Amino acid sequence: MDKTLLIGFAAGVLTAISTIPQIIKLIRDKKAQDVSPVMYFVLLAGNALWCYYGLLLDELPIIATNAFSVVCDMLMIILNYRYSKK
Repeated sequence: MDKTLLIGFAAGVLTAISTIPQIIKLIRDKKAQDVSPVMYFVLLAGNALWCYYGLLLDELPIIATNAFSVVCDMLMIILNYRYSKK
């Protein structure tokens, strides 16, 4: 694998997994009062645009890691909605 591609994947993976600790905490505590849904909507929009940008450039590291981030962002929004109702 090309060194540049490897760096792109590493950067994308680290960025993409950054929301996982928050997701785990939210699932474990079942409390969403400390989570800003607006932040995750903005992050979702940004990551979706990054995916589109990656598609335009045909760059797999950008597409794959940001697609994973989009899924994490949507999960956070869903969990936030679910646990803020209680």
